[in-house]
Amino acid sequence: MKHLKSNFILIALALVFFNSCTTTKMSGSWREPDKSIVVENLRKVLVVALLKDETSRRKAEDQMAGFLKGRGVVSYNYLSERFNENNEGVLRKKIKDDGFDGAVTMRLVDIDKDEVYRPGYGMPYRNIYSNFSGYMYRNWSFYSTPGYYTTTKTYLIETNVYSIKEDRIIWIGLTETTNPEGLEKLTAEVTKTVFKQMIKEGFITNQ
Repeated sequence: MKHLKSNFILIALALVFFNSCTTTKMSGSWREPDKSIVVENLRKVLVVALLKDETSRRKAEDQMAGFLKGRGVVSYNYLSERFNENNEGVLRKKIKDDGFDGAVTMRLVDIDKDEVYRPGYGMPYRNIYSNFSGYMYRNWSFYSTPGYYTTTKTYLIETNVYSIKEDRIIWIGLTETTNPEGLEKLTAEVTKTVFKQMIKEGFITNQ
């Protein structure tokens, strides 16, 4: 019985660890055909995180700007509180007059929640059905041990890249992050994943 309880504890801890791990992956991307950019050739790129929490917004913009090698300008410094955000024409003229090459935006699109029932105890199929006594012993423990529910949260983040000079979008990426450990880690993982995808696609090049 002690061995059985210790196995249950190990399984429970493994499930908790598994469900607490953060995983970020690309779920889709698009870029303008044959379009590529060289970061070293850029002068100024406006970085915008559309997040409601001001602290999270600033951290996310700082993380994105870090990949632009000193060429990123965070929106929380550039767009003052007095700026008229409802006048699109003013914004377009302002960023062009100030010499921006492009803009990168990040926003939370949706949060998917999935609730799963976890049995209190379980064994591999082969071990359960190997013989009658093993079947009874393991299944009796299975039905006498209470189960529990776990909730998996998946955050959908959209990242866009715009050419200010050409006045159009040139890259779109959608990422999925499961069970993030805080918004700061979420945006850090998304930024790294998106940057790697851009390099993989040839959207960002060294020449």
